[in-house]
Amino acid sequence: MCRGPGLVHVSLHSPGSAAAPRAHGVEEVSRDNLSVGSSASTCLNVSPPCVCVCACVLRTYGRAPKMIHLEANFVQFKEELLPKDGTKALLTFPFLHIYWTDCCDAEAYRGSVKEDVSRWQSSLRAHGSADWLIIVVDGGDARKKNKGNILPRSSIVDKIRGDFCNKQNDRCVVLSEPLKDSSRSQESWNSLLLKLRTLLLMSFTKNLGRFEDDMRTLREKRTQPGWSFCQYFMVQEELAFVFEMLQQFEDALVQYDELDALFTQYVLNFGAGDAAKWLGSFCSPVLNWSGLLLRRPIDMEKRDSIQRGSASLLDLRSYLFSRQCTLLIFLQRPWEVTQRALELLHNCVQELRLLEVSVLRGALDCWVFLSCLEVLHRIESCCDRAQLAANASHTVGLWAYAADKLKALGHLCGLVSCKGPTSEDLNRTVDLLAGLGDERPETVNSLQSPYKKLKEALSSVEAFERHYLELCQAAMEMYRAVGRLRSARLLGKSLAEFYMSKGEPERAEALLAEALRSYVCEGWTFPVTHTRKQMGECQKLLRRSADSLRTSALLAGDGNLSAEERTSFCRDVLDYAGQPADEGGDPSATLDMGVLAQLTRIRFGPDGACVHSGAALRVELTLRCLMPVAVRVDELAVGVHLDAERVTKGGARGAALPGTVDFEAAVTAPGRPSSLSAGPPPEMDEAHDRSPSDDSLSSAGVVCRNAHLLVRRHDSGSPPDASGPPARNGASGAPPAALKEGAPVLRASGITLEPGDNSVVLAAASNEAGTYTLRQLCVTLANVNFVLPHIYPSVQYHVYSQEPQLSVRPLSEPLLAGLPQRVKFTLLTGHYAVRKGDALQLSNSDSMPVLAHVGCTARIANNGGAVAESALSVQSSDKVTSIGLPPTPPYHTLEFHLEVLCLIPPGPERLADERLTNGEAPRRPRSYSHPDTAMAAIDQRMSIDCPWSIYSTLLSLTFHIPFKTEHSLLSAGNRKYIQVCVHNVSDCDFTLAHVKLAEKGPQRRASLEMPCLNACARQLLCSKQSVYFLWEATCKEALPSSLECVFSASFCPRGRCEDAAFEPFHYHFLMDNVPTLYSVRADMVPPAGERHCRSGSLCGLEVVIERAARPADGEPAAAAADDKTDAEGLGSGKVMYEVADSSSNWAVCGRSSGLVSMPSSSGSWAHKVHIEVMPLFAGHLPFPKIKVLKYLPHNASSVQADADSQVENDSLSLLDKTLDDAAADTASVRSRGSVQSLGEQQHRGVALPRLDPFGPGQVFNHSHARQVLVLPAADEHIVEVHAT
Repeated sequence: MCRGPGLVHVSLHSPGSAAAPRAHGVEEVSRDNLSVGSSASTCLNVSPPCVCVCACVLRTYGRAPKMIHLEANFVQFKEELLPKDGTKALLTFPFLHIYWTDCCDAEAYRGSVKEDVSRWQSSLRAHGSADWLIIVVDGGDARKKNKGNILPRSSIVDKIRGDFCNKQNDRCVVLSEPLKDSSRSQESWNSLLLKLRTLLLMSFTKNLGRFEDDMRTLREKRTQPGWSFCQYFMVQEELAFVFEMLQQFEDALVQYDELDALFTQYVLNFGAGDAAKWLGSFCSPVLNWSGLLLRRPIDMEKRDSIQRGSASLLDLRSYLFSRQCTLLIFLQRPWEVTQRALELLHNCVQELRLLEVSVLRGALDCWVFLSCLEVLHRIESCCDRAQLAANASHTVGLWAYAADKLKALGHLCGLVSCKGPTSEDLNRTVDLLAGLGDERPETVNSLQSPYKKLKEALSSVEAFERHYLELCQAAMEMYRAVGRLRSARLLGKSLAEFYMSKGEPERAEALLAEALRSYVCEGWTFPVTHTRKQMGECQKLLRRSADSLRTSALLAGDGNLSAEERTSFCRDVLDYAGQPADEGGDPSATLDMGVLAQLTRIRFGPDGACVHSGAALRVELTLRCLMPVAVRVDELAVGVHLDAERVTKGGARGAALPGTVDFEAAVTAPGRPSSLSAGPPPEMDEAHDRSPSDDSLSSAGVVCRNAHLLVRRHDSGSPPDASGPPARNGASGAPPAALKEGAPVLRASGITLEPGDNSVVLAAASNEAGTYTLRQLCVTLANVNFVLPHIYPSVQYHVYSQEPQLSVRPLSEPLLAGLPQRVKFTLLTGHYAVRKGDALQLSNSDSMPVLAHVGCTARIANNGGAVAESALSVQSSDKVTSIGLPPTPPYHTLEFHLEVLCLIPPGPERLADERLTNGEAPRRPRSYSHPDTAMAAIDQRMSIDCPWSIYSTLLSLTFHIPFKTEHSLLSAGNRKYIQVCVHNVSDCDFTLAHVKLAEKGPQRRASLEMPCLNACARQLLCSKQSVYFLWEATCKEALPSSLECVFSASFCPRGRCEDAAFEPFHYHFLMDNVPTLYSVRADMVPPAGERHCRSGSLCGLEVVIERAARPADGEPAAAAADDKTDAEGLGSGKVMYEVADSSSNWAVCGRSSGLVSMPSSSGSWAHKVHIEVMPLFAGHLPFPKIKVLKYLPHNASSVQADADSQVENDSLSLLDKTLDDAAADTASVRSRGSVQSLGEQQHRGVALPRLDPFGPGQVFNHSHARQVLVLPAADEHIVEVHAT
């Protein structure tokens, strides 16, 4: 209630006050909250507390605009409520000052109101408040009563504005008739409320920004002496309260997070040596560990202690987290509370250690246990069961942490031991319970409060066990439900330790085994070692000697243990192995090889891992012993599998294998997970599919023999069996099987394995041919067998049995025919031992004799090294060449050289009665073109009978003929010349001698003489060059129609000119149509009155065809034609002539061809033909080409009615045989294509006459190379000459 002029200022609600933040929404201010009295002194009634709620947009520096709900209280003005200098309170800050007046009298305004307003504004200016508002209430009833002295309301407002609002006219507002229900009143109220909201928001924004600036300034002074974190904490928390009041919970949470980060940084700096003085107050000993309190919005006790600077570290952290928890729940993020709580609990423990705060032993465990349960209860109070089950992954960490701390308290208070707590433990329990203090009022009526649970758990052993098992089971079930199986097994391991301490190893064994399997599967070596030690203790308590032996062996080779511990476990293994069977020893105890030693390398000697049957093969194993002391083993055995089906066909050596196999990659490195530890390695093998009909290979592939062990699901829920050792070198965790009975075994006895690498040499079996695979490794130590069930990667060696092989190769390439050539015979004895008297029988061939030499030696070698040299006996006969072999052991190489001579084939002759020693007819060598060289090649085959086989061995050698010989028949009228050309197509130079040409055959003509025209004693024939020889064939009688000749010469390489070095060379050839039958003479007759021919003028070509002699008996076609003609009574032979000019120098006018009949009587006869031709060019022109052909009628016996013997339309027209000679001579035969031939009109398939050419020497053209002078057509010519 304001008496006189109404003076009111507006402030905000505090979150900790009675007017806590309300629900969301806008509450309208009713007019009934204000009333105007009618007494003498004007008064304004305000209903306390008057709250103004408005929705507005807040814009602050550095933040996005936000819609906020601002609640304001109207408080009566008091000068002591105005802010003093240095005041950091924001919630009780007066944001807006309002002066209410209903004065309407000028005298009253001048007498009291004006002075009162001036005094009010002076007080505001003195305290730095510039946010004010003057409200003039216009009450209509008051003006009616005092009409004489009342000025218009506008005059009073104008005076107030003129006196106090010169530059701020909006600071004066008129409220008209506030108690009436009229439109004017409603409009006045709306205007007033809008003005209040605007001014209030402006003041709030300005003061909030100023407060933040002051707060930042205070934070920047944290490095100055005297700065206090507690004071700064209260200032920034004031800002957080304001944001919380505005329902901006995210911004409020940011303020607490910044305080948390700032304090954490100071603690870390303290640990690094940079200590702040104000941290000393937080280093005081902890006297209360009652845990977190999350059931109150604000813990005023802890806040007051922080404000006083007497709070401990746990008090500050508890209060700070409680405020964060409240805001997170307002933000509907309860699961973040659990995450922050777990981080808080761990960080507080570390911060107490860094600050070296004195804490009673076990007090932190109590504080953590109570805090975990308090957080869980707070989350359960705001979530239903379905939400808790769906978000168990967020709470399971707190359950596990609470179980761990309760277990620590049980050990501390003697509640875990078998004997129960002692008096000292009871005193410690009392001290811990005393530090909890009294139970808080919020949890007094709760039966499951954290305080009651802890007090009950520490009261007795049974209660402790019940509560601890409940926590463990709940945490393990949650871990399994969310898929965190590793954490569940870790908690199970902790529970197993509890059972062990209680003396219940049978309940701990299953939990330890499950945890051990998980650690082994994932390669966690340190947890494996620790868990395995616990498993060993459990097995000893359960008196399981076999399992204890396995565990002790594993621990003896574990590098994570000290040398003393490993030696102790090794002694346990040796003691067990030394026990006799009647004292409890188990003679069939089998362990994995990985607990004793690791196979790191296998090396074969010789390298290549491939030997012949019966040879010595050495296998060297490198074992890395894991025991800390030397261990003498009774026997080391390697199981071998023989695959005889994989012997290479034909007895050949198998594919090369690695001589050394390293297993370093297969050994599990300490501290590093390996995929091999998850199970056995794949056993791969070849798979072949053969056709059932002919046993041919149709397909090949790879098959895995243990796919049923590999192709199965391994997840965290069902890890492989790892109760034993981690798999090494392909070993699985299950107990390995012993060596197979009856399998080949490589053994070594009495071996001492020193710590580290050891080398063991074994002799491998090689009696039977096949592929040997090393499958298993077994080390026997008295009653204990250490077995490596699978050696992986696969290690093999080959034992082969090879058949003898004989091969022949030239010593130099290429082999030249006609000259002695050295070839190399190589005999691989294989499994055959060459005995004394064994010989190779070579079948001789006339085309390639073997040249025997005295002093031939054979070289015997083994694996490339010379062993000995022995004499070689070579005996040759007409049919067989026998080569006596020296004695040679098996699997050796016998080499010797022989000279062979391949005769150059003279011709296609073959002896019908020639046979090889095996009864086969010899294959006569035949030359052929070789694609890689210009020389003709000859394949020579040799048949060799070997003593180790009943079948003959056929070998082939390729020889190349160094010469290419050609012949030709040359004519000069009736004289005949024979030319032979020898081409040297090889890369060597030769010397030719004794060159001659003779007629071949037993009946040589005495009258035939062939003198050489360019005879020379010796002729040099260089590489890629040719030499020509010429002979003239003369005979007193007529030359025969065919002549068979032999060209012979001797040759030797250049530089070896002795007679013994020359080798013979023969070339046989046959020449047909040797005599000259016709001679052709031509003469050019110029036009009449001219001495020379002129171009463009017709000239006469006179052709004389003369018959030199009657066709001899060797000319079958002409003789048959003549005989047929004589038989029909024609008495003449016909030839065809044709004049043509292919060079376009002449134009043939008139007939160009025709038939000429020659008499069959003895003696010569000539026929003259005149043909008109026209020269087309001037100059010395060659004569037109004149052809003479044989004309064979259709009824000739030698003519076949085929397409080749028929005359087509593009050939010359032939007259029928009924035409007489005169008609034939005068028949005009025109140029090709000008007149259709008669044969074109006949049906194809009817026998027609044909034309055959004469042989190259049967027709001699005397004018073949003649030329005739042709003058131009006129003497006058215009010649254009260009001179430059």
